[in-house]
Amino acid sequence: MLTKFSVTAAAEKFMRRVVRFSGLPSSAGFRLLVRTGGCSGYDAEFSAEVEARTGDETIEVHGLRIFLPAESRVLLDGLKIDFIETPDRSGFAFIKDDQRSVVAVSADVARIDVSAIGRG
Repeated sequence: MLTKFSVTAAAEKFMRRVVRFSGLPSSAGFRLLVRTGGCSGYDAEFSAEVEARTGDETIEVHGLRIFLPAESRVLLDGLKIDFIETPDRSGFAFIKDDQRSVVAVSADVARIDVSAIGRG
């Protein structure tokens, strides 16, 4: 199944930063796991990965490789992925373009494992 979604400049910038500061080779990608759950309806987890895992679909956005597991592909189909920062929260927003409404905001950005951020 070919997933159709869009990524805003803010979301792309955040994803690129995660990959860049992961300490992995520049060819690494961004893995996004989206599941139903959480208080907003969706829960998102992410990591920088050298390669896609078995079952992941690789989608390229302006040279950025995004790895999506099957569950994520189903949930993201037809949505816009944005990254929102406010004084009290930050995270991904999943927006239905046709309705101009936010489906969910995942504030799980705070779950970045500091040990995964390389120096250099």
